[in-house]
Amino acid sequence: MDSKINLVLCTEEYWEFIRQLRIDPRVISGFVKTTPITSQMQVKYMEQYSNNYRIATLNGIPVGFVGVIEGDIRVCTHPDYQGKGVGKFMIEKCMEIWPKSFAKVKIDNEASVKLFQSCGFEKKYIILEK
Repeated sequence: MDSKINLVLCTEEYWEFIRQLRIDPRVISGFVKTTPITSQMQVKYMEQYSNNYRIATLNGIPVGFVGVIEGDIRVCTHPDYQGKGVGKFMIEKCMEIWPKSFAKVKIDNEASVKLFQSCGFEKKYIILEK
């Protein structure tokens, strides 16, 4: 990618970006929880956890987010920027900030499995739930 990707603090100006990306029909199926998120729900969540998130920007434009809650990595790249190294950049930076983090990935989310493996993660076990 020719342009510079940065990872910035998740300030209030990015909260709605995260919510919109999180509920985007092109990516929502990759998340474990696919419940719609209202603006009010997002504000309440971010008031508690925004320090646990970072925003990837490309030339000042938000293109993805990464966060760690209770050691678990949450990451999402905007569909317009997938396949351009943004996800890998976020995971690598995330591990510098939160080095003991891990990822719970849905087994059918092949893109996330490949992303984490490209960052050196290994499959350890799978949790099955009903």
